Amino acid sequence: MTPTGEHTATLLVGAQAGDTAALQALLEQVRPDAIRLAARHCRLRADADDAVQETLFTLSRRFPGIRSPAALWGWLKTVVVRECRRLFDAASARASQSPQRSLTELASDGRLSQQPMHDLRIDLAAALASLPAHYREIVLRRDLLEMSIDEIAGELALTREAVKARLHRARLLPREYLHA
Repeated sequence: MTPTGEHTATLLVGAQAGDTAALQALLEQVRPDAIRLAARHCRLRADADDAVQETLFTLSRRFPGIRSPAALWGWLKTVVVRECRRLFDAASARASQSPQRSLTELASDGRLSQQPMHDLRIDLAAALASLPAHYREIVLRRDLLEMSIDEIAGELALTREAVKARLHRARLLPREYLHA
């Protein structure tokens, strides 16, 4: 099913007129299509989830530029495919920069526990700085400002699920950085 029906047209026009409920309903309506597209075009399940979240986030910011409901399907497909490719390229670049290590190797590596606190702080700051901005923003709000998931979602106009997914990924990436 493509998001080009009369209901979609009404929601798009309402969202473009400033109706936040129409925008929320539009996002909910296109979400299943974005999920199907991401499942088809992304190589990893985690990338598919990220691609859907990024696509919906992009739609929530860029919907005024969509000229017609008929263009929505093409736009949605283009953005999902682009996000899948971007995520795959980023994962490939990370993998080529540092070899994968097994969990057993990481657990037996005592470098972090033996590092002086000052050095550990510097490494942690560098790991956080290496995060993409949308992940860094989530982890800093949650862990530094001690905001709840709902507070973060409200401030950033994201769903709870998007915040939780980004927080999870934002916590995994510094681990990879620190153990590389």
